[in-house]
Formats: sequence, structure tokens, C-alpha cells
Amino acid sequence: MAVAAFFDIDGTLYRDSLMIEHFKKLLKYEVINPNLWYDHVKSTYDTWKKRRGDYEDYMEELADVYLSAIKGLNINEIDFISKQVIELKGDTVYSFTRERIEWHKSQGHLLFFVSGSPDYLVRKMAEKYGATAYKGSTYYMDENNNLTGEVFPMWDSDHKQEAILKIVKDYDIDLDESYAYGDTNGDFTMLGLAGHGYAINPTKELIVNLRNSSLHKNSVKVIIERKDVIYELSPDVTLFNE
Repeated sequence: MAVAAFFDIDGTLYRDSLMIEHFKKLLKYEVINPNLWYDHVKSTYDTWKKRRGDYEDYMEELADVYLSAIKGLNINEIDFISKQVIELKGDTVYSFTRERIEWHKSQGHLLFFVSGSPDYLVRKMAEKYGATAYKGSTYYMDENNNLTGEVFPMWDSDHKQEAILKIVKDYDIDLDESYAYGDTNGDFTMLGLAGHGYAINPTKELIVNLRNSSLHKNSVKVIIERKDVIYELSPDVTLFNE
């Protein structure tokens, strides 16, 4: 049986969100209405930036606006911007995660990206880092390759679990010997499936859920990377904002 490493992308490998970067580029080149940012997203973003709001609220609002804005666009327009995002931002990653990817490759492990970002962005990131395969949120197209505004999500824990179990079956993977890397509660089941889990700069919700489960007793480690220092902690770490 094969050993695998499952990686979330946004906040785990990439230091921000690929969807946010794609959205910003679409605004910059006026592929979508630039006023969408000021009319629908900026207020929530500013609240989060001042540490007075929740990142998940900001992301949820932006995702809704993004999905509505790209409806009707042709995939060729999307791919042009996607290529720019990866070329310009694809190396903006955490040192720890990048080094783990290289280590897994050196060990001959299979490498899978499982991310809530759009599949057309996840595909290009997977190609850049030499992943064996990938699974992102599926943005559906019509017969003319225009986006319909419908999406099959891959940002929640249940869908990620389904995707990973299918990969396990298709590639004959030994989960007990495999690895998983994530940062939000959407990665909770992924961390629990693998024998070796790493929570990278995790959200409060993920930390609390890890602490209240048995997962941290099964080798889930908390990794914090700030500036040029990497810390390894236990999920039992004290949270001062509880």
C-alpha cells in the first residue's frame, strides 16, 4: 500500500486565499465590476483586518460575491487570470509546508492537494508543486464553457472526507501511515483520517475541536510559523480569547 500526504492549500500552503487573489485580479482588469469590492466586501474585510470580525465571515461573503460575479464568464477568461495568479503568487507559501512537500517527494510518497479553492486554481497549483492529483471546488460550466454560477464545494469537512476516501480507494493508500495538513475546521476530518496530522496556523475553531476530540492523542501537531520562526505546539495550547 502507498503512503500519501494530503494538503489543504489556502492558509496551509499558500499564505492567503487563491480565490481572493483571483477575485482581486478580476477586479483589477475589470473582467468583473470593480465596485463589487466597495459595495459588498470591503466593510467585512475592514472589520476582520482590525481583528474585530471573523475571517470565516469575510470569506463567506467574498465567496458569495465571487460566485455571483463570475457567472456567465467563459473559462478561457478565467484561465488567463488563473495563470497570472499562480505565476505571481504561487511561491508565497509557508516555509514549513514547502519543506514538507519536498520531504514527502524525497520519500516517494503520493502527494494530493484537497482544497476549497476553485478547481481551475487548484489544478495549476498542483501542477506547480508536482502533486499526484488534486481535488478543488467544482465550478460548473455549460456546453459553451461558460460558468453557470453553480458549485460543488470542497471547503467543508464532509466533502473533503468523501474526496479523500475516494483517493484512498483509487490509489490503494495506507491511511495509518499517511499525513494530512490543514488550517481550518474544514480540514478536521482530513486530519483525523491520516495517521499523522499537522494543523498549520490553525483557527480557534479547529484548535477547540481538536482539543475536544481524541485526534490530538493520535499525533496531530500544531505548527505556528511567524516571520522566520516555526513553533510546534500541542492542541492543548492555551487560547487567551476563549
